[in-house]
Amino acid sequence: MIHSNPTADTESTTNPATITMYSTTWCGDCRRAKRIFADFGVPYREVNIEDDEDAAEMVQTLNNGMRSVPTIVFPDGGVLVEPSNAALAAVLARYASSAN
Repeated sequence: MIHSNPTADTESTTNPATITMYSTTWCGDCRRAKRIFADFGVPYREVNIEDDEDAAEMVQTLNNGMRSVPTIVFPDGGVLVEPSNAALAAVLARYASSAN
């Protein structure tokens, strides 16, 4: 399910229309999400929360104090946290079709 987030992290991106995935290197769900992004051919920006304290704080703010990854922030302010394959695919399908 997408959650609305009016404070989406758009200031730190060079392109505010970019999807941002907050992740860690050891996260299996993050690797799975990357495969789904690749399957749909949708570009995104990845931020490792272990290397970026501001990003870690953003994730904790979005997730009520939890460092849940992947946390995926969309240009419209929507957020997916640890999404299932089907939930992520449903959202990415909209981005893939708008890119064509």
